[in-house]
Amino acid sequence: MRILHTSDWHVGKVLKGQSRAADHISALNALVEVAKAEQPDLVIVAGDLYDTASPTADSTRIVTRGLSALRRTGAEVVVIGGNHDNGPALDALRPWADAAGITVRGAVGRPEEHLVTGTTKGGEEWRLVALPFVSQRYALRASEMFDLSAAEAVQSYASAIGQLISVLAKGFGDGTVNLVTGHLTVIGATMGGGEREAHTIMGYAVPAGVFPSSAHYVALGHLHRAQAVNGPCPIRYSGSPLPIDFGEEENLSTACVVDVTATTAARAREIPLPVATPLRTVRGTLAQLSTLDTGDAWLRVYVQEPPRAGLREEVQELLPKALEVRIDPKLLPDPKAADSSSGARAGRSPGELFADYLGQRGHADEATVSLFHRLHDEVVSS
Repeated sequence: MRILHTSDWHVGKVLKGQSRAADHISALNALVEVAKAEQPDLVIVAGDLYDTASPTADSTRIVTRGLSALRRTGAEVVVIGGNHDNGPALDALRPWADAAGITVRGAVGRPEEHLVTGTTKGGEEWRLVALPFVSQRYALRASEMFDLSAAEAVQSYASAIGQLISVLAKGFGDGTVNLVTGHLTVIGATMGGGEREAHTIMGYAVPAGVFPSSAHYVALGHLHRAQAVNGPCPIRYSGSPLPIDFGEEENLSTACVVDVTATTAARAREIPLPVATPLRTVRGTLAQLSTLDTGDAWLRVYVQEPPRAGLREEVQELLPKALEVRIDPKLLPDPKAADSSSGARAGRSPGELFADYLGQRGHADEATVSLFHRLHDEVVSS
């Protein structure tokens, strides 16, 4: 059978105030074209369809149309919730999804709901453990729902996740293609650069050994960089179909196509996806920035000029697509090296303290100090 593995769409992402809706539509259209060309039997979307737990109507429209278009290619489509998704809200879409022939598992529910089965047009049977993101807070509660003993339901996130997968994998067959999908951080994998740190730290990481050797392929979401992970079976992150933040500008946007049978090893191919509006980081003085041809890219700019009032506006006049403007860190003094005595407050005015702060930050600009005095006077006199 052939599988198209994708994840981490993050539809609804706003980058420094700029909507990425057009980029997401373009990325999902490209993904559908891959599905048309490759004709997978199964499409797995491994979580984080949305960037927020409260998606807008437009974001919901983009996601549902994307899923419907994937289904119309003839593939079965299975979707799980990620840490950015609202699991119960995704599950509320299940009546629509069921009618469209799309399987959605937004949050952990009854055990029997998380072993999805099917048969390809060629007659191959497959079984898929579909485990949505499980927060540390609910890991033990989810374990109890699977009738684990007190000894099995240990107070460890990794152990709890391992037990959940172990229980579900008991439904694997000897002559079936056995698959797992989850939204997890696996120890040894590399972060993509734009993930939410609170859900990728070691307290949320699991060893690759939580996946059974009987699995033919494990399709993961959560980390945005496409990569394989060493383990007892083939384990991969598909990567995001477009860079989510500037920390991911060097990542290759991909989907993953996997060919596997019940008796042969999984063979995975990364399929590059075009990015409508790339992200790019540039550095230089105003004179140097004025000579750059940055095309249609959204920009993060590190300015190699002393800080001063109005500098951001000058940069954005030169580079209208600059979403983030910062002073190059190399030009800023180390705050730890500042003389601690300069922070004494007794007998000093707010304006003097503010001027000292600016000096410590390498921002000795009279225009900024004057603006502070004006704002301070307005607040005090109001």
